[in-house]
Amino acid sequence: MLDYVNLEADLTEEERMIQESARDFVESEVRPDIGEHWIEGTFPMDLIPEMGEMGFYAPNLEGYGSPNVSETAYGLLMQELEACDSGLRSMASVQGALVMYPIHAFGSDAQKSEWLPKLGSGEAVGCFGLTEPEHGSNPTAMETYAEAADGGYVLNGSKTWITNSPISDVAIVWARDRSDPETPVRGFLVETDRDGVSTNKIDEKLSLRASITGEIALSDVYVPEENVLPGVTGMKGPLSCLTQARYGIAWGAIGAARDCFETACQYAKDRDQFGGPIGRFQLQQRKLAEMATQITLAQLLAHRLAALKERGDMRPQHVSMAKRNNVRMARDQSRIAREMLGGNGITADYSPMRHMANLETVYTYEGTHDIHTLILGEDLTGFAAYE
Repeated sequence: MLDYVNLEADLTEEERMIQESARDFVESEVRPDIGEHWIEGTFPMDLIPEMGEMGFYAPNLEGYGSPNVSETAYGLLMQELEACDSGLRSMASVQGALVMYPIHAFGSDAQKSEWLPKLGSGEAVGCFGLTEPEHGSNPTAMETYAEAADGGYVLNGSKTWITNSPISDVAIVWARDRSDPETPVRGFLVETDRDGVSTNKIDEKLSLRASITGEIALSDVYVPEENVLPGVTGMKGPLSCLTQARYGIAWGAIGAARDCFETACQYAKDRDQFGGPIGRFQLQQRKLAEMATQITLAQLLAHRLAALKERGDMRPQHVSMAKRNNVRMARDQSRIAREMLGGNGITADYSPMRHMANLETVYTYEGTHDIHTLILGEDLTGFAAYE
């Protein structure tokens, strides 16, 4: 495994164990069939409880069955899952960072007791409803609303591009509270079997195919007051969740790039042309040297981000830089790896083109590359270019 500057030498025993167990799980349980799942547009549903048993859902939280592992350990877990497929990491990332985290951070004791153990074990699946058909990069313009009703709220609106929604038991839905004069955004726990909820699957995707993506349509959906997340109002709620998820993506993208590099490097050693392996040619060695360098730089950024997060000094802008850089790096290097494999690179027998297609989605979701660029620009200059 590519670790050119020996970063793994500084891992704790627990971090190394989590990395190795995730890697072993992926190699034995997921990788053999992931290409077929990608082609068919399916997710290996039988793995959801197994992933829960392995502790893959929000292990960096504390209590309610979560072991509170280090942020480095969590990052390494995301890296190993995405080394297999971005859809696998997306499943764990959404379940943990976008569903379990807001319940853990902003939920009532009753909400935590009811949902966190079930979500952590994989007994229940959750999704995160923020993006709308007309509002992606600008979620503050959301049109989904909640109106006070007898003992609760009635929700109306729609969300789209929602990972896990067709297979979810509960959705964290962000909506405007019309009962408040300033209509702040509130978070609602919406069970997907409630009257008026539909979660249609989005088919015919050309990227992130081994991930179940859908919509959340809400038509006069009643939810009781006890389903409101009491600990937060306004956009701080969903944006703080996105920071957690983007942190995992910054690590996960490295896994995809690393897998592409390792596949291309092995191919260069094995593929015989003109009387010997193609890896002896300068052009191929230059590509491998550049790939290894860019992956190593991304690894250094991720490890630094983990240190900042562990001590409470990480800012959302730090995460924007890491997500922006590392996903761009993985997107670029997956293309180079595919190129090195020649015609074989377009088949499902090799991972780079599958990673390449998946990373087009990762480049866009959880804040597009351009939006993260503007976030950094505002932080550096003080001027908000998107206002």
